[in-house]
Amino acid sequence: MSLKKAIQQHRPPVQDLITEGRNILETYCSFIRGLREKEKSLDDQKRETDNQIDEAYRQAFDHIRQQLTEEKGRLLSEVDGKHRKNKESIKRQRDAVLIDVAELSSACDAADQDIARGDAGFLTRESKLDEVVGKFRERTVPNPVQAHPAVFQPKPNVSVELDCTLGDVTVPGAAAASGVATMVMGHHHGNQSHPVAPIPGLTFGGEGLEPGQFSRPLGVTVSEEEEIFVADMKNSRIQVFTLQGTFVRQFPTVVPGKKESMCPHNVTMEMEGNLWVVGGTECAEFAVQYTKHGWVQRKFKLKYTEQIRGVAVDTRRNHILITQTTVDYGDDEDSDNEENPHQNGEVLVFRPDGTLVRTVGRQQGMKDPGNIAVDGEGNILVSDCENDCVYVYNKDGQFLFHFGSEGRGEGQLLGPMGICTDRVGNIIVADRGNSRLDMFDNRGNFLKHIPVDIKSPWAVTMAPQGQLVITNFDDHTVAIVQSI
Repeated sequence: MSLKKAIQQHRPPVQDLITEGRNILETYCSFIRGLREKEKSLDDQKRETDNQIDEAYRQAFDHIRQQLTEEKGRLLSEVDGKHRKNKESIKRQRDAVLIDVAELSSACDAADQDIARGDAGFLTRESKLDEVVGKFRERTVPNPVQAHPAVFQPKPNVSVELDCTLGDVTVPGAAAASGVATMVMGHHHGNQSHPVAPIPGLTFGGEGLEPGQFSRPLGVTVSEEEEIFVADMKNSRIQVFTLQGTFVRQFPTVVPGKKESMCPHNVTMEMEGNLWVVGGTECAEFAVQYTKHGWVQRKFKLKYTEQIRGVAVDTRRNHILITQTTVDYGDDEDSDNEENPHQNGEVLVFRPDGTLVRTVGRQQGMKDPGNIAVDGEGNILVSDCENDCVYVYNKDGQFLFHFGSEGRGEGQLLGPMGICTDRVGNIIVADRGNSRLDMFDNRGNFLKHIPVDIKSPWAVTMAPQGQLVITNFDDHTVAIVQSI
């Protein structure tokens, strides 16, 4: 029997197994999405609990204010502890499922690739795929963990009485009536305080070719499932990690149709969970859309510039925003202008099919946009590492203002690169030349330095729970710190 005929005979059962495997995979993905919704619900309930505790204590009498403040901290700490316990339970379930998802997805991907190649290896794939799919065929997707959210409900009576229910823990509070204050503290005695210990940062990676190592890590993004995606430029791949720095998987950044390796400059995530990666081959640059497991969805070509690009997604309009820097050497490449070339920077706004919508930034003299972000209102934030500042535009690309200037003082920048926003709209800038992170409000007013021990911060992004994830270009590492 010829190889071609053997492949034709085996193709239908393998294709059926792939379909079955993908259907099973979708049930796991639906389960993970359900966990994400529960996490968001827990976050909302925690924020409501915190706000209610604040409001109740603001009504307390002045002469017991200090004691109430200490008690408030204890209650918030217990709310936070219960909240963390719930989130950890969900995360343990999700991590276990992710392992199964990776195994099943890898088996289906390998079969897909064998079919596409049409070589002899395909003939041994059916039994392997049947074994993997069969292992999951009779499994039941687990039910989500039952969480006990924090609930706060003050009782309406004459006295100020606080009753904070933390899942299955009820904490008695304070009562004040007839001008006499009586503190009911449960097991809390005296004026003890219970500060919450800060979450320590961690660093992972190091220079190398092995999984978990990097060669010039640039862009980074974090999914709602708390997976970190790192653009490992010189290794031509995207690597995926947990927020504990554990390696999960990787996939090569290959330009579809050309089968050329692409050095990824930057990566971002769109609302549907797919990734947009920008980068270049030896003679071309592209924007490529991948799934979170590395399956190519679409691509479009960019102008060849040999410059590092940033990328962001405007989820409200489904627009892809990509930075572009071009260098003008003048008419005579042998002239003195070659030593002092003129740089032009801009932001290109595309639809997902590669149609150019508009350009942003040239009118303000942008020179070398290092990175780009879109805040919750759709405003476009661009760091310019040549002009040592950040430009801010509205959702339609109209210039609003810029902030920052060259220097090492408060509010000054030196070669800013990465940029992101937190949940309240504050702007965080990876100030590479000053080896630090700087925080500004949404009007560009300096707030503070965020203490990090990073030599060369390149990109920065915020995880769902507020952690900052930073790539360290020179040390070939990634750091995770708590935003403060």
